[in-house]
Amino acid sequence: IKMAGDCRFPDVDTDGSENSEEMEIVVNVGGVRQVFYGDNLNQYPETRLAELLNCLSGGYDSIFSLCDDYDPGKREFYFDRDPDAFKCIIDVYYFGEIHMKKGICPICFKNEMEFWKVDLKFLDDCCKTHLSEKKEELEEIARRVQLILDDLGVDASESRWKRCQKCIWKFLEKPESSYPARVIAVLSFLFILISSVVMCVGTIPDLQVVDAEGNRMEHPTLDSIETACIGWFTMEYVLRLISSPNKLHFALSFMNIVDVLAILPFYVSLTLTHLGAKLMELSNVQQAVQALRIMRIARIFKLARHSSGLQTLTYALKRSFKELGLLLMYLAVGIFVFSALGYTMEQSHPETLFKSIPQSFWWAIITMTTVGYGDIYPKTTLGKLNAAISFLCGVIAIALPIHPIINNFVRYYNKQRVLETAAKHELELMELNSAEGKAAGCKSELEDLSREGKEGPFYSSRLKVSHSDTFIHLLSEEKHYRTRLQSCK
Repeated sequence: IKMAGDCRFPDVDTDGSENSEEMEIVVNVGGVRQVFYGDNLNQYPETRLAELLNCLSGGYDSIFSLCDDYDPGKREFYFDRDPDAFKCIIDVYYFGEIHMKKGICPICFKNEMEFWKVDLKFLDDCCKTHLSEKKEELEEIARRVQLILDDLGVDASESRWKRCQKCIWKFLEKPESSYPARVIAVLSFLFILISSVVMCVGTIPDLQVVDAEGNRMEHPTLDSIETACIGWFTMEYVLRLISSPNKLHFALSFMNIVDVLAILPFYVSLTLTHLGAKLMELSNVQQAVQALRIMRIARIFKLARHSSGLQTLTYALKRSFKELGLLLMYLAVGIFVFSALGYTMEQSHPETLFKSIPQSFWWAIITMTTVGYGDIYPKTTLGKLNAAISFLCGVIAIALPIHPIINNFVRYYNKQRVLETAAKHELELMELNSAEGKAAGCKSELEDLSREGKEGPFYSSRLKVSHSDTFIHLLSEEKHYRTRLQSCK
């Protein structure tokens, strides 16, 4: 074929006299041939296939700007693209919508739609959901990789105080960063356990002592251990707050609020003990101190900071608000109905335990949840029948939403493991790709990745492409079409 920009093809008039509605073209995508007619393609004139109808009169430059190769004898256009994705995309010309096949990478399918110049609005809603989920996964991988690179990188332009802040933050917040950091994490975990055990043991009467006024109080040894634990928690919180890169976000974080609730009662009770007697009666001070000491149970939630399983459970419950709401609604309806029926049926019995419908709520709750303390129970035949039906309905009502909640937990847990593995894999690939380069260059690429994830595209134009079959890719916009698509199948 003679590659001349001003060449014209003999089978098409230069003035475009051939009617584009009656034309037909042959498209060969990855070895799969498809015949298209002009009346179908012209429904969407902005797509690449529709532009092929009008490119023949423009010469080779116009043709090869749209395809990879062209056979003028067969009038066949060749594309080195994914044929499976193409079969889905051409549905827009016949059905007006596109469905993505199972097993195709959503990100690669999106790139294919952009190549064929088909708008994403034609993608069905169910497929858009998969695409948005994949985008979120890639953004999360980019965020995790960026955090790791920030920890590894050292910016010489930063002040000594900033570098010291980063070291303290990694030391206290990221146990995986070094061996001393892991030791500190283990110590923090042990202090939480010791403090919780001391709080429980301190309530045993045999281990308590009697003060001068005859009131029981905790043993001085246990009180000293409690003070040491609070000192550790206070020092840990203050250091983390000082070294935090975003102090407002740190202070408003749920786990940090739990830390404050675990520390604050000690200092408030200490203040009331020494100063409260001057402002109020001693009995009121003691009641306030006891109430504040009960708040020490909040420190058990500090374990979630050191347990990925507890964190996963918390996030899974957040994702299951709808199922939990359904569970509560089922139970609320059942409690109201069966307590009202139980009250009505038990009124004929002279020794009835159902004094009112609100009092019957307690019986309905322990019956539907199959607890059955036996403090209140029906005595008539109809009442017993109502009780049997109520606990059967309770078992069904509780069992129905449990399975979706468990699925949410398993799905989220597996997703976190995949994201963690993908982030590590991406770092390994970046190390291989930058073996001849500098570590600073990789960091700047990831900064561009995170910045573009906020401003628009979520993948960097310079980040190297991963070709692993098991990796969730941080794709680039480079023209590695065949390799990239093969790696996502």
